[in-house]
Amino acid sequence: MTGPYKTDMRRVLERKRDMVEAEVAAHLENYKASGAELIMGTGRFVAPKTMEVRLNDGGTRLVAGDRVFLNLGTHATIAPIPGLSDSRPLTNIELLELDRVPEHLVVLGAGYVGLEFAQAYRRFGSRVTVIGHGSQLLGREDPDVADEIRRILAAEDIEFVLDADVIRVEGRSGDGVRLRARTGRNERTITGTDILVATGRTPNTAEVGLETAGVELDTRGYVKVNDRLETTAPEVWAIGECTGSPQFTHVSVDDFRIIRANLAGGSRSTRDRLIPFCLFTDPPLARVGMTEGEARERRIAVRLAKVPMSAVLRTHTTGETAGFMKVRVEASGDRILSFTMIGTEAGEVVAAVQTAMLGGLPYRVLRDAILAHPTMAEGLNICSRPSRRRRAESPNEMHDLLVAHEGRCSGTTMETAGAGRDTSVARFQALLDVAESMTTCRGPESYVNVGPS
Repeated sequence: MTGPYKTDMRRVLERKRDMVEAEVAAHLENYKASGAELIMGTGRFVAPKTMEVRLNDGGTRLVAGDRVFLNLGTHATIAPIPGLSDSRPLTNIELLELDRVPEHLVVLGAGYVGLEFAQAYRRFGSRVTVIGHGSQLLGREDPDVADEIRRILAAEDIEFVLDADVIRVEGRSGDGVRLRARTGRNERTITGTDILVATGRTPNTAEVGLETAGVELDTRGYVKVNDRLETTAPEVWAIGECTGSPQFTHVSVDDFRIIRANLAGGSRSTRDRLIPFCLFTDPPLARVGMTEGEARERRIAVRLAKVPMSAVLRTHTTGETAGFMKVRVEASGDRILSFTMIGTEAGEVVAAVQTAMLGGLPYRVLRDAILAHPTMAEGLNICSRPSRRRRAESPNEMHDLLVAHEGRCSGTTMETAGAGRDTSVARFQALLDVAESMTTCRGPESYVNVGPS
């Protein structure tokens, strides 16, 4: 699209409401079909397995049962920043009910929720500033992932203020706000018309009477559960975000499946679940398996292959070449440890790799599979090629490998991973940092492992 445009936010809101109402109606039909009774109100435990419900339509009701399932959810955290609560900030709930385009939306938080809304409202026509507490976006993702997402969003004129501590908020969201932020030794003022808070979630476990029910909480206020999602109270289970699980609908659904299976005599557990992560920006980010930091913490040596999305021919037919794919494979074998993709249809492609990981398939299966051309998934043929080169045993050998590698492929990324790295090898980290900043080679030699074998 070129030239000026105007978003019909009333139509956007109408479409959102239609989608939500259709989902709610489907769930209500399921309740009716199951024969279960749905009581709408606010409940509080007054005894073990017994709740008093203040009904939405008036009055109260006492409800008791043999088994209790807690699916309490979470709500947006409003940090104790002076003036923030008084500014009446938007959360994800209020923002999705706006029938106007904010002139300048200030987003507190550089995580999944904040970035998804930041891009959406930038495209609706808002000026957008994202304020992050950490030094990178998406603090739990790999640095190169965060950098690429930032590059993509910055290209849409989204402003970022990172390493920032907001120390005061003045004004009211919708009328105009002023935020004082400390960045290093300096302070700056950020102004906007509206403020969105997306700095984390708080479990809805307060004032529910859980202590009366014998249900204990952890230090963050989440319900304590074991790997079968059983709480500290007999015959009481907890599901979803209130347990501190990753805050995705697909995780809550699996929690339900685990409890249902175990009630039927099964032995399912939350241990070692392979959970996919998806950020629904455009292009989206999807990941399954461990991050770089997690591999380092667990002292796992890996081999890595990484290719830009421009190496996948499908992107040239669509013109959507931003992003990359990368796969981690154990250094001493062929087991896939993780897969990350920033690119169109990333959530669909990651499901294919997740399936391979669940089936225990070696990376060679993806490398050698006949995948339809031209598709985004075809990139798995290219990406699933971690090098089998032996690791560098000395600085001189590393230098020889780097020179030889650069001679074969201009614009190469060479990355290191693993633990117990020899200190003499570590002296060449500067060389690796330079190589890291280049565009990745498509070939199987795109990685030189310098971790332990």
